[in-house]
Amino acid sequence: MSDPLKVAVAGLGTVGAATVRLLQEQADLIALRCGRPVVVTAVSARSRDKDRGMDLSALTWYDDPVVMARDADADVVCELIGGSEGAAKEVVETAIARGCHVVTANKALLSNHGPALAAAAEAKGVVLAYEAAVAGGIPVIKTLREGLAGNRIKSVCGILNGTCNYILTVMRATGRDFADVLADAQALGYAEADPTFDVEGIDAAHKLSILASLAFGTKVDLSKVHIEGIRHISAVDIQFAEELGYRIKLLGIARQTDHGIEQRVHPCMVPVTAPVATVDDVFNAVVIEGDFVGRSVAVGRGAGAGPTASAVAADVLDIAAGRASAFTFGVPAGQLAELSDWSMEQHVGEYYIRLMVRDEPGVFADIADALRKAEVSMEAILQRGRAPAEVVPVVMTLHETRESSLRKALENIAALPAVVEPPRVIRIESL
Repeated sequence: MSDPLKVAVAGLGTVGAATVRLLQEQADLIALRCGRPVVVTAVSARSRDKDRGMDLSALTWYDDPVVMARDADADVVCELIGGSEGAAKEVVETAIARGCHVVTANKALLSNHGPALAAAAEAKGVVLAYEAAVAGGIPVIKTLREGLAGNRIKSVCGILNGTCNYILTVMRATGRDFADVLADAQALGYAEADPTFDVEGIDAAHKLSILASLAFGTKVDLSKVHIEGIRHISAVDIQFAEELGYRIKLLGIARQTDHGIEQRVHPCMVPVTAPVATVDDVFNAVVIEGDFVGRSVAVGRGAGAGPTASAVAADVLDIAAGRASAFTFGVPAGQLAELSDWSMEQHVGEYYIRLMVRDEPGVFADIADALRKAEVSMEAILQRGRAPAEVVPVVMTLHETRESSLRKALENIAALPAVVEPPRVIRIESL
């Protein structure tokens, strides 16, 4: 059997500790599957005294993860610290410069610095692997980079944030509103004390930018992603969605269009028959469409200690077995294409609009006129309740239209005296 592959782990939080435990407990199985032992030789974390449920006494401990990346007896450095700057970035850069392979779960780092890190890794002839950075236990990186390498990808989309999916699932099941369900999600540990990255769509955007690079051979560029979160989704919207035959999901969508590659993260209404409609709770789902394979759907846990450690270990095993991809984003870093200046205003699709209006004569006619002036066509309109001088919800669905026209229509509608709140918009996706 070949010499052991030596691994150093930076960060012993939930994922880091689970990774070390997996590599230790599954050592015999791992050696059998990749033809050589894989051993953890060094670790780094802020606290040596914390009980992590395993014996670390035989490992070399470093207080500074950057020093570990520079000096540890290791062939692979696993960066499991997190964050796009600071120690995480230094660990990866130091390990690459030294000639070590790198495995990371850090989507923020890759979405902000991916092309530069890929170029550095390829120049040194080392692997930069990141299966755990997107969709946790779903092997979507390997699927795009290897399993579907013979396809031209038309689109990649899906549920990329388990926290938002959990919140929307509970809202639908209980009829409760966003703030109430978010508080429960925080108490259960499904949402952070500061949930901004999750509920504002930023976490999903990090992941989508990486998937888009792999799918289309373009540079990772977070600034090209249109991002909206789920704070404005109400129980009323979810109820109307059910009546109309839809479910509301926060989706990341990357698609080739006539105007370039669109990348967008926002709540969507999807038909109840769509593959992602029944994916609930903290689960993720990724839908890929290729020219030869057609549609491929993968569902699994997108986060958590076990699924993420499983993805980290998969990358380590590929390196140990000598089967890791030489190109970080599927093609040589120097050949990644620049993204075009696609704008959300160019998007064409169908829409759901909810208005809160005073129930007065002539309101529907005024709304129809506002749409007509913007050259937007209404498909259907619903009103629930009738109470003169009271505020009631009015819901419309629109035929396919351009986003720029929709925005003009919303300006016209918001200016109507009977409309008492800003219009709420959710895009409809057939998937």
